[in-house]
Amino acid sequence: MAALHAATLQFQNAFLKLTFFLICAVALFAVGATVLSAFGILPWLSMQAGLTGGTVVDAGIYIQIGLTALILMLAFYLPSNARMMALENTHRKFALNMQDVAGAYQIAHAADRSSTFALASEFDAVKERMAFLRDHPDLQGLEPQVLELAAQMSQISQELADTYGDAKVERARTFLRQRQEELEQFQQRIEDAQTIQHELRQWTRDIEIEESIAKSQLARLRDELFDLLPELSAQLQSSTDDKTPASVVAMTPPRAAE
Repeated sequence: MAALHAATLQFQNAFLKLTFFLICAVALFAVGATVLSAFGILPWLSMQAGLTGGTVVDAGIYIQIGLTALILMLAFYLPSNARMMALENTHRKFALNMQDVAGAYQIAHAADRSSTFALASEFDAVKERMAFLRDHPDLQGLEPQVLELAAQMSQISQELADTYGDAKVERARTFLRQRQEELEQFQQRIEDAQTIQHELRQWTRDIEIEESIAKSQLARLRDELFDLLPELSAQLQSSTDDKTPASVVAMTPPRAAE
């Protein structure tokens, strides 16, 4: 898209320049022809004109003079248009140069962040950056002034490039990735602990319920046994009285379960 836009601008400029020269040439031809016709060297333009039912006159001379005057006025208007074109071209070139400077600066700054430049003094640092930009394949068509400005801008931002160098940024990213992984592992352990806690709580609740059921069954069994023992004791006493005298000890009810 950028190449198409640049080609369109070039074609427009070329067409405007061609139009300017053609108008100037036509104006000179018209003035010359009119002057020569006025001196009788060349004949005037012949054209019959008139209204309906009126007198027909030869209006060629008037048409020729009028066209000549119109072309002269247009020719006098062209210098102002030329100045406007010059200002527009200057603005476009300035914008294009600023884009080139920005692109060259980005390349130089990226190289500076990767520790490509090692010279410390300001003059040597600018020269080193200019040499790097001059040899870069994407900046072959740029003017030396653009490269110099980009190199100076890159040298000014050297401290920023040292602070946010590629090695330091990568080390910081590695540290953050490790912290993120540790945090994710910690979160996973918390989730596992919560799951185990929930299982233990449910298991404890189930055991308490089973223990309560077992205690109730044991209490019911003791009650039933207590109701059954006096009858068994009486039967045992009656059976022993028939044989030999014996003493039967009455059973006491069992102690209630705690």
